[in-house]
Amino acid sequence: MLDEVTRGKVSLDGIDVSKLKERERASIRARKIGFVFQTFNLIPTLTVLENVALPGIICELNEEDVYIRAKEILNIVSMGDRLLHYPNQLSGGQRQRVAIARALINAPEIILADEPTGNLDSKTGNEVLNVFKELNKEGKTVIIITHDLSITTVTDRSIHIKDGKIEGE
Repeated sequence: MLDEVTRGKVSLDGIDVSKLKERERASIRARKIGFVFQTFNLIPTLTVLENVALPGIICELNEEDVYIRAKEILNIVSMGDRLLHYPNQLSGGQRQRVAIARALINAPEIILADEPTGNLDSKTGNEVLNVFKELNKEGKTVIIITHDLSITTVTDRSIHIKDGKIEGE
């Protein structure tokens, strides 16, 4: 829903999003899809708590409720003791957990994670994958985009894409 559909149809919850205007697509993205970026994309001048709360504030949710939820989510990803730290004061694994928390603030149904373990050591990478497994058990759809085939050993399903075409499952 970031690019215009050039052919075919894209539906989400029975809504043909390919026919929506950009503002409408952005609203759906903000509410239904959480993004975890490979490079974290945390705002360096905001604290951990502010980075996580930001998507909720942008969606004009009640600010007090957003900050309460942000603290709860940060505790879930073991970052509750770093609320007032800035991104440059965190390790790569801590930044990734903050990025995951930020992706969850609006309670999305779908989480897209782009190479979520690419910048992490194996121990921290496994911790991040465990967070995703727990989210999936809670009913969230977690889509991990990766070149690391070892991740497929911990997923329920894997689809292999090469040059834009599905090669197999």
